[in-house]
Amino acid sequence: MPKAALSPIVVRFGAFGDLVILTPLLHLLHRRYGQPCTLVTSGAWSEPLLGTHPDVQRILRLGSRRRAYAFDPQQWRLTRTLRGLKDTPVYVCDEFAVDKLRWLLARGGVEPGRCLYIGEYPPGVEEHWVDRMLRFGCQTPPAFEAEDFPWRDDDIVRAPLLHIDAADRADCAAWLRSRALANAPLVLLQPGNKRTLKRGRLGLIGDDKYWPTEHWAALCNAIVKRMPEAQVVLCGSPREQGVLDDIQLAAKRSQIHVAAADLPPRRLLALLERAHSMVSIDTGPAHAAAAMGCPLVVLYGVASPSHWKPRSGSGTAVTALTSPTADARVADIPPDTVIEAWTALPPREAAHRLSASAASP
Repeated sequence: MPKAALSPIVVRFGAFGDLVILTPLLHLLHRRYGQPCTLVTSGAWSEPLLGTHPDVQRILRLGSRRRAYAFDPQQWRLTRTLRGLKDTPVYVCDEFAVDKLRWLLARGGVEPGRCLYIGEYPPGVEEHWVDRMLRFGCQTPPAFEAEDFPWRDDDIVRAPLLHIDAADRADCAAWLRSRALANAPLVLLQPGNKRTLKRGRLGLIGDDKYWPTEHWAALCNAIVKRMPEAQVVLCGSPREQGVLDDIQLAAKRSQIHVAAADLPPRRLLALLERAHSMVSIDTGPAHAAAAMGCPLVVLYGVASPSHWKPRSGSGTAVTALTSPTADARVADIPPDTVIEAWTALPPREAAHRLSASAASP
């Protein structure tokens, strides 16, 4: 008798990029167990990023897993919901605060035999996080039989999967028209990372991903010089407005535009789908860019590209640049190196071709 389809529970607390990297695992588990996954996560970006994803059935969000249970209604709601999700496998993709996660799952009536923890499957040498997630997804909790929930080779997709629809494209097109950017090739720059997202400035002590304002300005000027028809969009969050304003001021070019206050996740994905290219610090939007087929240059500090380099399912170019110094700081990557890497990017097919339906008023 065929086994009933199940909605696997996937626990992953992480930043924007962590959820992008998670999508191949969600796809694999959806195919294995027959229903889209239930995602337990944090971060306001989770719903716009994955709320309509075909491999996600629902999202259960916590503000913090470390907060005391007695004072956190979100944790109460989570455990109540878990009690109604009986006989489903649970894949815990976090290696931090695991004791609290075990406690929450137990309080929600989840038996240990239904659970797997990625910390019990250490990474291989130079193993990419996507591959580690997929290897984890091929495991089966003790309470289930692996032969009851098999997978095929084509269930293994080794690049993130993101989806947008016509409404997202139309919204992006309207925004571009409002900024007089609809008819130009767009080069996107992502100077900030989660440290600037939290604190709203570059150059924090210990930020190995910091690239100086003057370097970003030099890159802006080189892009405009090499592609005079291009418009450069500085991407970020509202908290990074000052960071992006400083770069725009230093570049002194009318073709440089700041998009901090009006670039929510769905619009960003649609923008990445149509952009000519992107240059980014190693951060979440870089992974989204590769997933949306945007040619990309990524600047790395301490983190290894072998573990974290964005992957493109469509085969568009992703160039990783690392620090030439032992300190492994992005600040030590010369602007000329970045400019050369951006110039050498193979153009995406119809990189700045406008969709007729999206571009029309």
